[in-house]
Amino acid sequence: MANIARFDPADALDDLFRGFWMRPVRPGGQQEVQIKLEVKEDDKAYTIHAEMPGVNKEDIQVTIDGGQVSISAETKKEKEVKEGTRVLRSERYYGKVSRSFALGQDVDESKSEAHYKDGVLELSLPKKTVSKTRKLTIS
Repeated sequence: MANIARFDPADALDDLFRGFWMRPVRPGGQQEVQIKLEVKEDDKAYTIHAEMPGVNKEDIQVTIDGGQVSISAETKKEKEVKEGTRVLRSERYYGKVSRSFALGQDVDESKSEAHYKDGVLELSLPKKTVSKTRKLTIS
């Protein structure tokens, strides 16, 4: 026999609006944000493109320690609120985000360059020249 269920219009209306004004919540109330990277390598250098939309270049920090690269940035919430308006939904991220990764070879920090344009950070990281092993003759 088929199961018969009673239809209640109030339940249907609750199901329709459940979650309409809600958004997914992550621990700490922030959405999970990660810097997306593209790492390329040739014989002489590494080239890294990091997507960082909405960040001012003054708020980006890059540190290099041998072959370890760390990128961090902070976006600040705008304080201006127009009178008579209210935010119904905000999916923008405000806060600090960082990413660290290791490269296969040490980087020459003195020749490294960074450029930021259109929300993309480009790093040019020349490889350190590896000293070749020298065989000594014994006299």
